Amino acid sequence: MSWAVEEWKEGLSPRVLQKIHELESQVDKLKKERQQRQYQLETLEAALQKQKQKVENEKNESAILKRENQSLMELCDNLEKAKQKISHDLQVKESQVNIQSGQLNSCKKDIERLEQELKR
Repeated sequence: MSWAVEEWKEGLSPRVLQKIHELESQVDKLKKERQQRQYQLETLEAALQKQKQKVENEKNESAILKRENQSLMELCDNLEKAKQKISHDLQVKESQVNIQSGQLNSCKKDIERLEQELKR
């Protein structure tokens, strides 16, 4: 089969044959270069897809973290409000305790005074 491919070259001058050989070598070289560039292109496209997927995953993770952060901020706000309410309730109860403690002391003094009067 190879002889049929080469048959058309019979009778050509050595200079023309040399030029044909140079052109064929150049075609082979360009084919190899094209294959290498095609491989590089495919490799770069695969890397690009991987990076796009990574970016998409990071966007999704970022959105999840933003939602979680918002939820935690709301929880903190609710806890702060609850803390303020409890603090206020504690102040009210301490005030009530102080009032009742004062009343108790007053009652003790009244009892002591009455006991003194009874002893007389």
